Amino acid sequence: MKKNITVEEAYTRLSAKCARAEHCAYDLQKDMKRWEMPDKQQAEIIKRLTNDNFLNEERYAHAFVKDKFRYNKWGAARLRQELRMRNINENIIEDALTEISEDEIIESLRKLIKQKKETIKAKSDYELKGKLIRFAMSRGFSYSTISKVIDTDNIQNDEDY
Repeated sequence: MKKNITVEEAYTRLSAKCARAEHCAYDLQKDMKRWEMPDKQQAEIIKRLTNDNFLNEERYAHAFVKDKFRYNKWGAARLRQELRMRNINENIIEDALTEISEDEIIESLRKLIKQKKETIKAKSDYELKGKLIRFAMSRGFSYSTISKVIDTDNIQNDEDY
């Protein structure tokens, strides 16, 4: 990609990118750094994109949470961490996480665990539960939610029976 592009050209490219999908300032700054734009110009473009409503961190956080929860099956901890890595304000993160109800989280985790259980080889129920817990925690679900699902669904190793 061409480096050292003008401010107008960068604004045009980034506004088109934002029109196609939600992005955060962090994502756009990565593009501008790759184009070797000075920090002052980056800030100017970010401000202009925000003023023109191409860039909206709150809208981005809500879309991110919805998409990653529904399609990637991520839990709240993972979503929170990913948004923090993108420098999204903590209040915006917490507001966006309210998009997902506790029932939706439990139902999603239940399906995920059921699916994963079929692919796990374990010698005992203890080993199976340990593997399922680690898997669910890696997806960002809280231990209390995981234990609720595992205990209520009475997860057992089918090979033992």
